[in-house]
Amino acid sequence: MKIALVTPARPGSRSGNRHTALRWAAILRAAGHRVALGTEWNLDPRTELLLALHARRSYDSIREFAQRQPGRPLVLALTGTDVYRDIHVSDEAQASLGMATRIIVLQPKAKEELSPRLRRRVHIVVQSSATRLRQRPVRRRFRVCVVGHLREEKDPLRALYALRHLDPAALDIEVLQLGGALDDAIAARARAAMRREMRYRWLGAVSHSSALRWLASSHLMVISSRMEGGANVVSEAIRIGVPVLASRISGNVGLLGATYPAYFPLGDDRALARLILRAAKESAFYAALKRRGWLLRPRVSPSSEERALLAALQG
Repeated sequence: MKIALVTPARPGSRSGNRHTALRWAAILRAAGHRVALGTEWNLDPRTELLLALHARRSYDSIREFAQRQPGRPLVLALTGTDVYRDIHVSDEAQASLGMATRIIVLQPKAKEELSPRLRRRVHIVVQSSATRLRQRPVRRRFRVCVVGHLREEKDPLRALYALRHLDPAALDIEVLQLGGALDDAIAARARAAMRREMRYRWLGAVSHSSALRWLASSHLMVISSRMEGGANVVSEAIRIGVPVLASRISGNVGLLGATYPAYFPLGDDRALARLILRAAKESAFYAALKRRGWLLRPRVSPSSEERALLAALQG
């Protein structure tokens, strides 16, 4: 089958959407499909199926395909900003939903944001990681890693703020922040923090492989986002074996499960600090987090994602 895979994330981008598009293109090509990956549909009349990431930002390609290729499958993959913002307020995102013959969400709870009529079209494709890295945390201090671009939706500095509630005498801790600056104001706060807080380092944008190595060297990963469609970095942490501390939002709960023992209320750095200290000081709690991650590993395997994606495209 000739498939057009559209993502608004441009070549060279280190965004999660770009990584998802590249991984899905590889899966589809390995299954024998011909895949044209781009930021918009190229109007090729031979295209048999459109797979579009992002309801609002890919609207133009979705509309063109629906008009020019009526009756052919149009598969829409919803991102976090789609699910928890755009499909509720954007006319373009809502129109994209209406034109889609099938809808992909990245974790089960995202389905709850859609109307019962649309839920019948939904397929769940949990993102995977094929990394062979395994956790080998540094020994000199307790390292907490935050991976993701600095933008408001990620609440990226919450782990930094948690340091205010952690006594240096009680815990030798380092917060390591990875990700490019998409918000100048947040970047300025991160740079200022490094000048006054010796326990915090922001490394900026790094390659995907480098980010995974830093993650593997950490004792914990914090994901403090305000909205997530189903963060691939959570899958990567699970695959590597790094316990995750997560904001209690739908996207994180959809991946980690309702009974996961290491959630903190959104924006609550004091509660996050308590979790960090508990993980560092209570070996039984840390071991329990490791066990939960191990139980989740089959869910984020490449073979699981491959099966789910191919099933979504087959209808």
